[in-house]
Amino acid sequence: MQLSRFSDYTLRVLFYTATHTERLSTLSEIAGFYDISIEHLRKVVHALGKRGYLNTFRGKKGGFCLALPPEEINIGEVVAHSEGTSPLVDCNSQPCRLAGQCTLQDALDRAQQAFFATLREYTLADLLRSDTMQTRLIASSHS
Repeated sequence: MQLSRFSDYTLRVLFYTATHTERLSTLSEIAGFYDISIEHLRKVVHALGKRGYLNTFRGKKGGFCLALPPEEINIGEVVAHSEGTSPLVDCNSQPCRLAGQCTLQDALDRAQQAFFATLREYTLADLLRSDTMQTRLIASSHS
């Protein structure tokens, strides 16, 4: 299983924004720091704002900041929102000779549940406890 680019960028925006709490973050600075498309980021920030993870401000001096403390942002919930929780394989999308006898769907369901259960054990604050990661993110504002 691989996270989508959208989920990857979602987590990157949260990491960056949680580290720069003294000011608003902007799309252009995050795009520059991670060397990623500003248009992809625009969609990510919009979704994070709609879900209540970011406060967004328009205008010349606009930007965004965390709407919740990092301790209240659950990584499992964030990833579930950005990835969705539909089955990994849709056995009903086409005829299958193994329908009714195949155990793959159950195994994949259990694996997916374990994946999200593990991510739900972490908050944004937990993932930002790394001093080296913090140093790298903070250094971005001085470059």
